[in-house]
Amino acid sequence: MPTRADRQPSTTKRMIWMIVGVLLLIALIAGIKVLLVMRMISNMPKPGPSTVSTISAQKQAWQPALHAVGTLRAARGADLALDAAGLVAAVKLKSGDDVAKGQLLLQLRDGDDVARLQQLEANARLSQITFQRARQQLAAQAISKADYDTAAANLKANQAAVAQQKVVVAKKQLRAPFAGRAGIITVSPGDYLSIGTSVVTLQQLDPLYVDFSVPQRELGQLQVGQQVNLGVDAYVGRSFSGKLSAINPKVNTDTRNVQVEATVANHDKQLIPGMFAKVRVDIGHSRQLLTLPQAAIVYNPYGDTVYVVHPSKGRGKDGKALPATVQQTFVTLGETRGDQVAILKGIDPGTVVVTSGQLKLKNGAPIVVDNSVQPADQSHPTPQEH
Repeated sequence: MPTRADRQPSTTKRMIWMIVGVLLLIALIAGIKVLLVMRMISNMPKPGPSTVSTISAQKQAWQPALHAVGTLRAARGADLALDAAGLVAAVKLKSGDDVAKGQLLLQLRDGDDVARLQQLEANARLSQITFQRARQQLAAQAISKADYDTAAANLKANQAAVAQQKVVVAKKQLRAPFAGRAGIITVSPGDYLSIGTSVVTLQQLDPLYVDFSVPQRELGQLQVGQQVNLGVDAYVGRSFSGKLSAINPKVNTDTRNVQVEATVANHDKQLIPGMFAKVRVDIGHSRQLLTLPQAAIVYNPYGDTVYVVHPSKGRGKDGKALPATVQQTFVTLGETRGDQVAILKGIDPGTVVVTSGQLKLKNGAPIVVDNSVQPADQSHPTPQEH
């Protein structure tokens, strides 16, 4: 009769076979799962080509320019005031009038001063007659030289009094010191004005000056007489031209910038002092540079790139032409202007590059080109209101 020790190996063998069976079952289940997943992956539709827009890189005329912001200033401008106090008798202009040099703008009440002037003028005329008589009498030796000198002194004194009183009367009048356009006037007849009270602003609008600053490193590219173009927000799309008229001989030690002045013609008087202006000064000579829209550039810390389009090569198993593909290429960028950027190195003229849809791309990715909508590619864009 077999003992318990004799049955021990058979039990161990059964346990080993049980473990092997479990492992085989697990492997079978895992294999079935892998086959199912692979079948699902193979049955999933493959992603189609990405839709992008493209453009052919071309050379364009590129005029180097210096850009700055400035402020328009009147060639002559002043806030007019009287140096005499008094009641306003008459206002001789309306707000916004164009006035001539010397034109009377405002009159203070001056009846007493005018009466005093008339009295002094009468005294001066009497002194003139007395002096003429004294001259004749001195020639006939009818009076002494002392009497003649007294008559001459009285004439000069009375004439000086008349001149002084004319100044007093003139102070009661506000006249335009130069031709220009008057601002808004709020003074009315009957108002009392103190000495130095500002009455109205007067600005000479043609020509105007535009003041702007440039970095000191650009000073060598500027010279008096250079062409200057400027634009203002009030007249979108319009450019005003002028000439660089002066360069400050001193550099601002705080900003290291140099103040520059340009003269701008303003015959239609649409520009007004105080306006903010975007200034462009043409420097150097125009040259031909390869350009692309800035939207075509993929900016990366390790370098700027573009996606170059490679045309379709061959046909697929179904006989259809294979889609075009893209290849990422490093480029060296130059200056920018508006929506464009100059390409100094990396691609040749005529190279077709992607301008939108780059986020979906990688090297060798298939694409479909749709150029119905293109990114902005203007050298001097203007704001558009919709």
